[in-house]
Amino acid sequence: MLKGKTVLVTGAGRGIGLATALAFASEGCKVACVARSGDQVEQTVEFVHKAGGEGLALIGDVADEHSVADFMSAAVCHLGDIDVLVNNAGVFAVKPLAETTVEDWDLTMGVNTRGVFLCIKAVLPGMISRREGCIINIASMASLKPYPHQGAYVASKHAVLGLSKVLADEMRPHGVRVTAICPGGVNTDLVRTQRPDWEPEMLMGPDDVAQCAVYV
Repeated sequence: MLKGKTVLVTGAGRGIGLATALAFASEGCKVACVARSGDQVEQTVEFVHKAGGEGLALIGDVADEHSVADFMSAAVCHLGDIDVLVNNAGVFAVKPLAETTVEDWDLTMGVNTRGVFLCIKAVLPGMISRREGCIINIASMASLKPYPHQGAYVASKHAVLGLSKVLADEMRPHGVRVTAICPGGVNTDLVRTQRPDWEPEMLMGPDDVAQCAVYV
């Protein structure tokens, strides 16, 4: 069912994005892998090829409108129309709101929320015209409940879940499916750096989230 489909994954250089790219590749998908780090995303594409998929490495910033337009255009040019969009790119910082700077806030909302919006805007016209497509937004348990010292992150992920719910309703008549996945703590470099107090055995693995995305 997924074989030959084109999937674009943001934040594909490591963690959940890397695992998701490989999971779709193992299903025979063509995977456009987007990240800000060229070295990381190139390595992801090497793994994609080993997993049996066709891969394309793209460097881009999801919070920048022109960058999104560029990497989306390149993905379609090389791999074809995007059938599945996985909005995974994200940033995460642990800091009380009283100590959160405007720069912290703008970075978090820019990547986690604006980035999701911009990528969705880029793929929607094609999906609507073809009357098919799937958008998967990697949200969080922070989309559902508050966590102290994570104010900017919680706000950004609440926004992603709200956006997903509205978009799902709007796209239903057009045959485009929209889903938000809300994992708890995931054992990634980002989480280990920001929350060293969390024991690894408490956390799910990136592959758990990736397999959920493939199921969707």
